[in-house]
Amino acid sequence: MVRLFGHYIPRALFLLLALEFVVLFLSVHLASEIRLPDLNTHPELFKQFNFKAAIFSLIHIVVMIAVGLYRRNHRGSFTLIISRLFWSVCIAFGAMSILFYIFPNIFIGRGVFALSLVFGFFFLVTTRYVFSVIADKELFRSRILILGTGDRAKQLLRLKRKSDWHGLKLVGFVHLKGDVDKVDDDSLVIRSEDTLAKMIERYGIDELVIAVDDTRKNYPVNDIIELKLSGLRITDVTEFFERQTGRMEIDTLSPNQVIFFEGFHTDYLREALKRLFDILVSVIFLICSIPICIVLYILIKRESGWKDPVIYNQIRTGQNGVPFTVYKFRSMVIDAEKNGPQFAAKNDARVTRVGEIMRKTRLDEIPQMWNVLKGDMSFVGPRPERPEFVADLNKKIPYYNMRHRVKPGITGWAQICYPYGDNDEDAKQKLQFDLYYIKNFSLFLDLTILLQTIQVIVWQKGSR
Repeated sequence: MVRLFGHYIPRALFLLLALEFVVLFLSVHLASEIRLPDLNTHPELFKQFNFKAAIFSLIHIVVMIAVGLYRRNHRGSFTLIISRLFWSVCIAFGAMSILFYIFPNIFIGRGVFALSLVFGFFFLVTTRYVFSVIADKELFRSRILILGTGDRAKQLLRLKRKSDWHGLKLVGFVHLKGDVDKVDDDSLVIRSEDTLAKMIERYGIDELVIAVDDTRKNYPVNDIIELKLSGLRITDVTEFFERQTGRMEIDTLSPNQVIFFEGFHTDYLREALKRLFDILVSVIFLICSIPICIVLYILIKRESGWKDPVIYNQIRTGQNGVPFTVYKFRSMVIDAEKNGPQFAAKNDARVTRVGEIMRKTRLDEIPQMWNVLKGDMSFVGPRPERPEFVADLNKKIPYYNMRHRVKPGITGWAQICYPYGDNDEDAKQKLQFDLYYIKNFSLFLDLTILLQTIQVIVWQKGSR
């Protein structure tokens, strides 16, 4: 893993991004060689040509991030990847056409531009295919050994997605004397009288993950210290989850770890920059969305009735547990909660026809820009919940109240990593992503979330 501004990025994805940037850069040069072999015919196009090619590549990479081509938990087929690569080329074409119009000095010529997009698409497809074949080869995978076979170690078997183990090979779980085995797969349990150092050497281990339930008995602390000093990578199971999945696993988390974890700190400069960003973007977005708001106002009134309200307000729990009023375009019938507060369900009968469209496109969230401008919310953060649900979830889920240490957001890490939730287990899973965001908060992570939110909207992931 590469840790950039506190955020874990899989090394394979980082390498893939770098390779694809180079591929796109070279596609521009190849296109120019074919389309304009004589430099003297159009000298203005070749002025600062490397800079222009870099701009072309960078914009394309940003678009690819936005359409979800660099998600750590991508589980789609290669056909889906090709489809998204095609759409990324189409979107990049539109974005760069606008940019060339605004900044004509970075224009690379119509012929070169068209050929670059074509070459770029085929080169990206080829790079993706070759990378997918090579990346999972045994030669490029780190060998992982888990110390412990109890409850904490058992949690690792829940990592069933291929993306969670990308670049890793699980060798097994080391049984410690006196421990009760909870690991279901007995074939992975290693019982040996050899020292830990000998097992590391025998199995060619690159990383040791500590997943011991009780470190007060039969814990080979001296062996672990020796291995650490010899250069072996030693990782706690909670940090391993955080690194591989982008979430903090509550079931392996102890209060002592929370106290000594890096992160969860306040940087006033960073907070000030985040607030400035929120103000600027919310003002721009509110002004630009006026035509959309007028159309939605008319559609809601026509469907529901001219006397019924268009804006729906609701009390939510904000930063430090302080309640505030959130605003949304009304997407449900007037008496939607006549039977009391409840989560929105799949195919909810209370949702209106216009409301269904707004929810899928997230247009019902536009009035929340006013909450951002006021300072009740931020663009990025845990989604605000209703006090009735918060009170109940605080009792059922450990560390749930920690999500209120930051301002709630219109979008968040949990929203792009996990689908819509309507029960306590979903709330627990989303909390684990929220805790990762709070622990590793940075402007870089915020921008990453904002970019990836685009693909959530376009492909209507998790909308109800």
